[in-house]
Amino acid sequence: MADVKVRGLRKSFGSTEVLHGLDLDIEEGQFVVLVGPSGCGKSTLLRMIAGLEGITEGQILINDRLVNNLPPAERDIAMVFQNYALYPHKTVAANMAFSLRMRKMNKAEIDERVSRAAEVLGLTEYLGRYPRALSGGQRQRVAMGRAIVRDPQVFLFDEPLSNLDAKLRIQMRAEIRELHQRLVTTTVYVTHDQIEAMTMADKIVVMNAGNIEQIGAPLDLYDRPANEFVAGFIGAPSMNFMDAVVVDSGAGMAARIEDSTIPLPGAEGLQSDRQIRIGVRPEDTVLSNEGVKGEIMVVEPTGSETHLVIRSNGHDYVSVVRERQAFSPGQKVAISAEAEKIHLFDKSTGQRLN
Repeated sequence: MADVKVRGLRKSFGSTEVLHGLDLDIEEGQFVVLVGPSGCGKSTLLRMIAGLEGITEGQILINDRLVNNLPPAERDIAMVFQNYALYPHKTVAANMAFSLRMRKMNKAEIDERVSRAAEVLGLTEYLGRYPRALSGGQRQRVAMGRAIVRDPQVFLFDEPLSNLDAKLRIQMRAEIRELHQRLVTTTVYVTHDQIEAMTMADKIVVMNAGNIEQIGAPLDLYDRPANEFVAGFIGAPSMNFMDAVVVDSGAGMAARIEDSTIPLPGAEGLQSDRQIRIGVRPEDTVLSNEGVKGEIMVVEPTGSETHLVIRSNGHDYVSVVRERQAFSPGQKVAISAEAEKIHLFDKSTGQRLN
């Protein structure tokens, strides 16, 4: 087990800089998820930790050892790729054992490691099969088994579930998390799926355009996003945002949204007439006779809850209702929220205000 430190890390492709001086600490045994939209630099960062991409500037340390110029084989890491990367002409056992044979490890130890990993992953009965005879989930387990037998200091996962169907992804999320709890090996996991990040991580690193926007525990990021980008990226359905102006209602500061006014307790430091953005999570919305008035455009019953798409002055907002009620497109409603559930962001910078 090892910790990983990233210091002032930059990466350029020609004249284009794609990582802009990143700093990151990953503690021993942590499950850290790098999450962000496509092109944000998360896979590039992972590949730099693995040694598959060169470093333009900065340092990467694994267990306090500078690895900038070390080849992947000497970093004591194991990587699981999105496309499994299995040898089609080798059996499951041979695929899992391949890296150990390349190390000239003795056959008895190889067999023991493969057998132990296969038992952990539920692959024992498939050891004699070829990849073509396996399902997508089983192939991904083989790829994980190939990493496990190496007994590395750090596991790296690059979007390993993106090729699986929705049901299998949910199952494999649980299996990978359970595997980490058994092995307690430092793990860095890349995904663009924020649900994967929320359900699997000890610590989430939210990236955007080559920068780190926020680092923290899943619920910390969900409850107190540092800025509008994190607030909109973490959570499904994503947070609703509304333009507002701070006003003094006489009973305290409030936000004026279109024709409605919402109290803002705890926002006394904000000046009147300041332009802000109000953020409200769909599950925190309240449908009543007062608030931002709109019309229901779409009704999506999911069983345990109902998702409503509500249009107001050309903007669409999502409300999640958990009680069974009858809704229909065209119905007029008003959206509001409890004051303590409202997130405030500066309109020009996007930074959190409350």
